[in-house]
Amino acid sequence: MSYPAAQLTNSLPLLLICDNIRDPGNLGTILRSAAGAGCEKVLLTKGCVDPWEPKVLRAGMGAHFRVPIISSLDWESLPTNLPAGTQVCVADNNDPGSTSLPRGAASAPASPTAPVKSSPKAVPEHEDEEGAAIPVQHYYEDWARAPVAVVVGGETQGLSLAALQLAASTGGRRLLIPVVPGVDSLNSAVAAGILLFEGRRQLLWRHKQEDGRQKLPVPG
Repeated sequence: MSYPAAQLTNSLPLLLICDNIRDPGNLGTILRSAAGAGCEKVLLTKGCVDPWEPKVLRAGMGAHFRVPIISSLDWESLPTNLPAGTQVCVADNNDPGSTSLPRGAASAPASPTAPVKSSPKAVPEHEDEEGAAIPVQHYYEDWARAPVAVVVGGETQGLSLAALQLAASTGGRRLLIPVVPGVDSLNSAVAAGILLFEGRRQLLWRHKQEDGRQKLPVPG
């Protein structure tokens, strides 16, 4: 399938991995966000709803024809579809501390461009069932370095163990979207949109910073 030149030109080294997204409306909305954020591609694991199911197509609003989608992947073959050196981060709704910001944690960025640096006190580690420690941080802190992939799990089962193991093996992070007390979690499509556009913002900011350094005159 060929894709619009403008979409390919504006795509970023940002990938999305859908882990057991079974609701057609959610998957279509997620694909629409992925296309809007300029994702390089979307990978769907086995267990996700068929992306070409009519309800997914309606919710996607044309996203299927703007971003490459690879479906029915098992976790053993999924890494072969990632660029070399990809860091895999996972969406997390399990705050290891409190839903309020811990003392010493970075607050939301005052600047609309620069990512907030992670505070050592605000980055606890979470161990998956295999004992692999994965650092946890707020989504607006610095995490997106090219190439990067974001895993979003389904609302029923959440993240699979295989997703956590992949994140741990690539030096990834659990990205926490804090919510107020009493709210269980965000809809998976909403969480995906927040993380993808934050990833886009950070990648563009970092690219701009690198371009600026390249243009600086070399000291005599």
